[in-house]
Amino acid sequence: MNQQFNVREGFRQQAVPCDALGSPFTARLCNLMAERMGVENPVGDIVLNWPGDSGGTGDALALRVCGALHALVIEGLCLSLAKIYPPNHQNISDDDLWRVINDAFVEHADFVLDRLKSAPQTNEVRRASILLPGFSEIARLTGLPMVLSELGASAGLNLNWDRFHFEIAGQRWGDKNSSVRLSPEWKGGTPKLQPVEIVARAGCDLTPLNVSDDNMQMRLLSYIWPDQSERIARTKAAIDIAVANGTQVDQSDAIDWLDMRLKGSHEGSVHVVYHTIAWQYFPEDVQKRGVELMQNAGAKASANTPIAWLRFEMDGKSPGAALSLTLWPSGEEYYLARADFHGRWIDWQ
Repeated sequence: MNQQFNVREGFRQQAVPCDALGSPFTARLCNLMAERMGVENPVGDIVLNWPGDSGGTGDALALRVCGALHALVIEGLCLSLAKIYPPNHQNISDDDLWRVINDAFVEHADFVLDRLKSAPQTNEVRRASILLPGFSEIARLTGLPMVLSELGASAGLNLNWDRFHFEIAGQRWGDKNSSVRLSPEWKGGTPKLQPVEIVARAGCDLTPLNVSDDNMQMRLLSYIWPDQSERIARTKAAIDIAVANGTQVDQSDAIDWLDMRLKGSHEGSVHVVYHTIAWQYFPEDVQKRGVELMQNAGAKASANTPIAWLRFEMDGKSPGAALSLTLWPSGEEYYLARADFHGRWIDWQ
């Protein structure tokens, strides 16, 4: 099948979740690029002849392009684009929107092509509200303080989940003065949220973003869809918390880093390995090795050195994704919840 057809179809497919997750503007961009992008400029030529897997579960090409355009706006590099971007987009025709976008591709080709080299990193803060009930279950089941290890941590914003404030299932939890406040729509049962003590935390990413760097902050914000102002504000608040606490993410292959972390000794604590919508991006052989590492570490766990594997990942079902927990030394599996990819709702199972 023609690669240009595949790329255009990938943009159309990306428009669907963008719209479903509350960004009609990004969905509109994806559909416009699917219909109108051509090879007459360097950006269109590279995009339409993309050498890799351009789809959403591959190189996420549509989101790379959208992120590059948003970066031009928030970094003040293209005023003509800013004039037709949210919140100024409501009465702009498709013809006018595309004309300005196409001009930006020509005028800022080097910038856009450089941004296309990197995969999107959104570090969705609202996923912390999905994780919290899972961490609470681990605390209830073990009664121990926690050592945290996050895979695919991006900028490390969700390493600070305990520094946010939550309203979940009629309960309040966390820092009541926090600038990050999360209150997802709740369905299903009502877990009793537990106190959680964290004694150590670390995360890794293949290409981590250092949020103490202003340029990295802007890069992270560029991947948030421009018509979601609350999401942008929430991420900025989480960045401030990460900077204030000196949060850093290790640059490493996830499974090599996991191997190293699992060799550590955490007597009297539960070691919690966790990740959110990251596993699907690991190659199959890497996933297999990760499972083996967790199972081998679990086989060595004890009541005083338990291992927990908490993950929010796609499972081939809908809606949303699944929150699952495996806890050793018993090896018991817990299917905890289904939730929206961006943490807007949680259905406790």
